[in-house]
Amino acid sequence: MAKWLQLEDIKAYMVASNLSDHIWRLVSSWDWFNKRTLGTQWVDATDSISSNIAEGFGRYHKKDKQKFYYNARGSTYESAHWTKKAYERELINKKENDYILEELRKLPREINFLIKITEEKLEK
Repeated sequence: MAKWLQLEDIKAYMVASNLSDHIWRLVSSWDWFNKRTLGTQWVDATDSISSNIAEGFGRYHKKDKQKFYYNARGSTYESAHWTKKAYERELINKKENDYILEELRKLPREINFLIKITEEKLEK
């Protein structure tokens, strides 16, 4: 029996989802001002990566899927921006900064693969 592709089989989704949970835990420990200013935007940007991949995965039409994958890729770069700001403002240490940026660097290539495979394999 053929196995259907599941959302959890997509590497980009899993990396992004795990990373957004990691960032949520970090930001949850911050004081109110830091949560309200930088933290909310960082969590939103990082959550947006996996949520856009999930939404694209659930769409039927090729261009519709790809639009959400492009949004996920943009959110990856936004999240990298907020990661750098969190480090510059001493809200995370170098080890956290390096880990998060390393995980984020995996995503554009994986998301580009989703865009490409969608273009090649879907007719409409």
